[in-house]
This record gives sequence, C-alpha cells and structure tokens, in this order.
Amino acid sequence: MVSIYSFCFPLLSFLLADAAESWQVSFQDPATPIMQGIIDFHHDVFGFMLFILGFVLWIISRTLWHFTISESYRPDNEVVAKIVHNSFVEIVWTVAPSFMLIAIAVPSFALLYSMDEVVEPSVTLKVVGHQWYWSYEYADYAIDDTTAVVYDSYIIPEDDLELGQLRLLEVDSRVVLPSNTHIRVIVTAADVLHSWAVPSLGIKCDAVPGRLNQVSIYMQRFGVFFGQCSELCGANHGFIPIVVESVSFDDFIIWLEAKISEI
Repeated sequence: MVSIYSFCFPLLSFLLADAAESWQVSFQDPATPIMQGIIDFHHDVFGFMLFILGFVLWIISRTLWHFTISESYRPDNEVVAKIVHNSFVEIVWTVAPSFMLIAIAVPSFALLYSMDEVVEPSVTLKVVGHQWYWSYEYADYAIDDTTAVVYDSYIIPEDDLELGQLRLLEVDSRVVLPSNTHIRVIVTAADVLHSWAVPSLGIKCDAVPGRLNQVSIYMQRFGVFFGQCSELCGANHGFIPIVVESVSFDDFIIWLEAKISEI
C-alpha cells in the first residue's frame, strides 16, 4: 500500500474495508454511482413487492373469512351471494400489474445502459483470470511492451495472515486505482470461465477465454474493497479473491512509478 493514510494509520485499511460481515443480509456500502443505483432500484422494487404481498394477503384473508362453511358463514350468505361477476375488478387487476411492470422497467433500462457506458477512461486495467489467481496489467503509461506494469495476485494463506487481514479475502498484491477517476476494466481469462466481481463497486464481469469484456468504474471514496470470483472455475474456486484499493490520483502515480522502477 502506498497511500499516505496507510503510513499514518496502519489499521486504516482494515477500518475502511468493505467486505461481507457475519449474518449480513443487506448490501455492502456503495462506492460507485452504479452500485448506489443498484441499491436504490432494489429498494424501489421491494416496495412494489410489499404492496403486492399485502394486497394478496388481504384478498386471501377476506376470501377465507366470507367463504368458510360454518353456521355463521354459509356459502349462501349475503356477502357470497352478491359475488357473481365484476368486470371492473377484472380490468383493474389486469391493468394495475401492467403499470407496475412499466414503472419497474423504465428505471431498470436506464440503470442497465449506464452500466455498459464507458466515459473517456483515464486509466485502463486489464484483468486476466487463471486457475486460481488473477493477473493485472496497466498499459496506459507504458513506453513499450517491456515497461507495462503486469503482476499476479494470489490469496494469502491463512497461516501468513497479519492482524487486521481477512481470511480467504486478502491477497499479496492488491489492485490500486485512483478515486474520482473514470476507469475502464477489460476482463478476460486464460483457461476457464471466471468472473471478476466486487460488490461494493457494483461489478460482476465474466472472464471468458478468447473474449474481452469491459466494464467501467468510478469510485467516489477511498477504501479497500473485497470481492471474489463468482464463477465455478474449479477445485480452488473459493480461493481466488479480489482486493481493490482506492487512493488519490497522486498516490496512484507514486505507486505506478514504483512498479515501473521494479521492471
């Protein structure tokens, strides 16, 4: 880590870590506009679901109440006798779901297209999935093929973990990217199918051998974001984590220069 925050506060990276927690049922804190949009869309759809659930339960309870065969509520009671046919109700329960689907579809299309949009990236990161580790390449600032920053990222074994590091999530070489910067990530694989997924960033991009997929990132805050391969890629599928560290652009340049000097 090259961030000045890490030099001043050794445990700051742990305190800012965005990773899954025990008994967690909600989303991780969003770090990108895309993830914030995904969470907002989820909450909107959940509101429709609660309305539908309440309405259906009310209909079922009313039906059971009035159509129960007993001495007090016989099938020929006054309420049941009036229920024969109602065209208005049939129209309502046909049209209302249609409007709900439209209300859900419009924002979902906007979110879907924004996820595929790439806005003049300042940094391009190439990600290559292997069995079972990731390779990363920064080629934007390279003079030629020999000066490109390329390195592998392996999981840290449990016996080698230090205080504050997360089991099965920490790696020996993190992905360092600048915050408040448009970033393009090109994802592919060298052997089998993988999936580069970081929940806090709203990213889940398949890594397919022989194919280049791309996704954009715009991180709005500093922090360390954890992810894992989300494709069943073999026996060690659960041991191919992803760690993205968001730093200032100045710190990113310092880290990049240090990497280039090691070549």
